[in-house]
Formats: sequence, structure tokens, C-alpha cells
Amino acid sequence: MSSEFSRRSFLKSGALLSMLGAWPGFAQSAMDAGSAPAYRAKQAARIRGAFFYPPAEVVLNGQCEDGWASHSWFTWPGNQFKPEEQQQSFLAALERMAGGLNLELALDATPIYTDAAIATFVADIQGNPPDALLLFNFWNSFSKKIFPILDAFPGPVILYHPLGANHQLPPERFRTDPRIHYIHSIEHFAALENGLRAVHARTLMAKSRLLRISGKIEQETDETEPFFNTAIHAVPAAHFNDLYDALEETEAMREMAAAFRAGARAITDLSDQSFLDAARAHTAVLEMMKRHEADAITIECLFLKHRKPCLSFATNNGMLIPCGCENDVNATLSMMLGAYLFDRPGFQHNPEFDTVENRYFASHCTCTPQLHGADQPPVPYDFRPFFHQMPKTPALDVQWPPDEPVTLFKYQADGPLLHAWEGKVLSSPACPPTGGCATRVLVEMRDVKDICDIYPGPHPVLFCGHFAKRVNTFAKLFQLNIQTNA
Repeated sequence: MSSEFSRRSFLKSGALLSMLGAWPGFAQSAMDAGSAPAYRAKQAARIRGAFFYPPAEVVLNGQCEDGWASHSWFTWPGNQFKPEEQQQSFLAALERMAGGLNLELALDATPIYTDAAIATFVADIQGNPPDALLLFNFWNSFSKKIFPILDAFPGPVILYHPLGANHQLPPERFRTDPRIHYIHSIEHFAALENGLRAVHARTLMAKSRLLRISGKIEQETDETEPFFNTAIHAVPAAHFNDLYDALEETEAMREMAAAFRAGARAITDLSDQSFLDAARAHTAVLEMMKRHEADAITIECLFLKHRKPCLSFATNNGMLIPCGCENDVNATLSMMLGAYLFDRPGFQHNPEFDTVENRYFASHCTCTPQLHGADQPPVPYDFRPFFHQMPKTPALDVQWPPDEPVTLFKYQADGPLLHAWEGKVLSSPACPPTGGCATRVLVEMRDVKDICDIYPGPHPVLFCGHFAKRVNTFAKLFQLNIQTNA
């Protein structure tokens, strides 16, 4: 069972084409600006797995390798659990979950129920180490049989143990091992998907390239982010500026600029030329990513004047091509990890805090209206000028739906540390009376006594959806510290 992930394929897929009707300017602009970024091929993560239970005839013949064999006894889950049917049910669920993920699921077709088979499995994972293990324990007395596998494999383990397939307290080792995602529940497919997506995201982070563009960089350099092993390629801002300045306005850019405006409810104090400049910036961003085979980009953008890529970044983020503002590597890594882990675009923002009502306030200029994913309808949005610098360049004022569940997310490389705080949208306050930037969203965080205590540092990322449990799973599998209210 395998699933080959390719964002290049996604950009050519029906998911992108379906955006043309709902959000025509942004989807069309990416297609009109030339070819999409030349993403490098990414080898799939290999997850090795097996099911653990004895066939019924083995138990009835007194041949099961446990203490109940002489009684031909079906220990928990009992003789009516139908493990063969349960295995097929879980395999079908795994196939659904793995669709579109960068995973190869290598699961044994035959259940394991002897020490000899355990030894064969151990030899296989030692000779050809996988990226993670996926184990299904359907038999109470087999829990200790799995211990040699855990001893032999030091990496992340997803261990599914159906409720009723254990007797009394679950095994302490399963519950407390820091790198085991232990699922002891009733067909908890969401928890299983959290584990699969964690392995998918971790692998993609290791195989992705982040492009940095900064005026503080004098020559091209390469480095590697230490935890994820993400390649980071840096180039001087002059490369972007020269490319932008060399671009001539084309009919395609004029059509792109018109399409940008078409979906907005209102446009305030922005010229036609400002949208043409934004179309040129979007073309330049895509070309820079193509030249450097980048999967994500961050630009020191505040002082680029008419070249600011706010609209381009909103466009790309809506299609899950992570773009981070202000040459902030932590923020861009957070957007990358969130896109891979949640399959949603994030809103990099500056945090603020209503200390009277104990509420969180997020504000910035590159929010995408595609809050629920690239293949979902956009939320309403307006255009208004970027708040802080002349000339007036377009920025989106996105209206976040009230009562929408959200997750405040941040990765900090200097921990490394994850933040994941869940809450719900209260409103998108008008400006005035609030200040900030083009998009503003007010959030009520769950079970947080002092809202200032959750401060995750500059430029965290806000995602629509309940994702803190998935972040918890990621943190456990890959042994990261986490701050959360989940």
C-alpha cells in the first residue's frame, strides 16, 4: 500500500481547477504566471507494520503461544471479535487515510502470532530500518510479545490496541514510552490518522527546501535546519528586485490583476497600477521558487516598496505553497509544518492581547481567504492598502467566520518547541476602532487563565480547525516539547 505525494500533481489537479469558480483571481493568477515552482521529487516515508493475533484454529487446537493454550482459551477480546474482519476494516481505513500522503505502508498480510514470526519481523526492521512502525495488537496476552520489536526499533511507533483487547490496566510501556503514539480506544480512526500525518509531515519537512531572500545577505548560502533537516537556501534581495524590475507588463499580468480584484467585496483606496505591481510580484515569486527548486519561501519584504509580495503570498498559501513574511525562518517552518500536518493554509501574524476580556488578537497582511483548504470555497474578503508603508500596495482584509475553531501554532527551532493552542473565532474587528494590519481576527482561547501566558513569540500561525491533538501526536512521536491547552 503506497501513496505518492506530489504538489506538482496537485497544482494540475481538479482541486486547483475547482478554485477557478470560487476564487478565480488567485487560482488563475498562479496558472497564468507561468509554470509552477519546480518541486523536487520526494521519496515516501516507509512505515513498516503488522497485526498481532492468532487464527481461531490455532487457539482451538491449543497451539497459541500464551498461558491459555492448554484451555483452548480465547483471551480478551474474546472469540466473537472476528480479528480477520477487523484487520480488513483497518486496512480499508488506512488506504483512505493515506490517499495523497507521502507514505509507503508496508504491512504484513498475515498476522503475527509466534515468537519465530516476531524474530523475523525484528530482523527485517533491523536490516531495512523504516521511518516508523505501525502495530495493531488484537490479543491481550500478546502485548509482551511486542516488547522485542520496541527494543529493536528506536524510532516513532504508532501502536493501535482496540478497547476490549486488553484486560485491566493497559501495559505501562505502551502508555508511557515517549516515542509511542498509543491508541487504546474504539475504532479511533482520527487518532490513527494523526499518527500517519505526523510521519508524512516529518518526512516532507526533511525533504523540502526553503528559499530565503534578504537584503542582509550578500551572496548565496546554504544551511540545514537542525531538527527537521530542512534545506535552507538564501539569496540576496537584489536577485528578487532585479528580476521584478526586468519583468515587462504582459497581457497575462493585466488579466491576473483584473482577476485579483474580481472576487473582492470591496476595494478601498487602491489604484489599478497597484494590482499590476502585485501581479508582477507574484510572477517574480514563482520564478524565484522555480529557479531555486524551493518548496517554500520567505522574503525580507517590508521595504520592497511597490514590489511587496503580500498578494502573491496569500495566493500561494491558499494553494498550500508556504510563504512566510519578513525573512522569518521559524514562522515559515511553522507554515510548512502546518500545511503538511493539517492540509490547511496558515495565517502568519503579529500577536496582540485584549487583557480586559482575556482574548487573543491576530493581525497581518498575507492572509488567504482559502481558510478551509485549497479545494474549499473561500471566505469573504476585501482589499485595502498595506498599513505601514507607502506606496499603497494591495493587502487582503479576510473575514474569519465567527465561532470557527482555530489552532494557534508555532515551531521554535531554538527549543525545539511546539505551541498549539485551541480556541474559536469571535469576530474580524473593523479598523478603526482596532489597529494592526489588513486582516484582523479576535479569538477566545479555551481554558487559558491569562491570555498573555500563551505568547509564542513573533509571527505565530493561525489555522482553521481543531489540530492541537495532532500536534501533540507529532510532538510525542518525534520527542518535541510542547505548550498547549489540548
